[in-house]
Amino acid sequence: MSQGVEFNRLMLDMRAMQMDAMSMPKAAAAPELGSSSFADMLGQAVNKVNDTQQASSQLANAFEIGKSGVDLTDVMIASQKATVSFQALSQVRNKLVQAYQDIMQMPV
Repeated sequence: MSQGVEFNRLMLDMRAMQMDAMSMPKAAAAPELGSSSFADMLGQAVNKVNDTQQASSQLANAFEIGKSGVDLTDVMIASQKATVSFQALSQVRNKLVQAYQDIMQMPV
């Protein structure tokens, strides 16, 4: 049941981010000197996926050695979160590579 709650929370967060991005005025959408660039945002996403995978690994190791308070369901949920986040990052990477290849094949 908690997995469904986690998924619903993730979807709500994604929709909120989408609405924030869509409600930005055109002038504010342009990168400014102090704002984050696309490379920074992508780097943060990669770091977050890495943190998720490390947390999943640590939780699995704690379960394997029999640490008290670590439940199998928590381990499996963390593992699935790490897997889904890595797959999403891989899909973003694939789309970026495809876009780059499409741009490079355009006649000038």
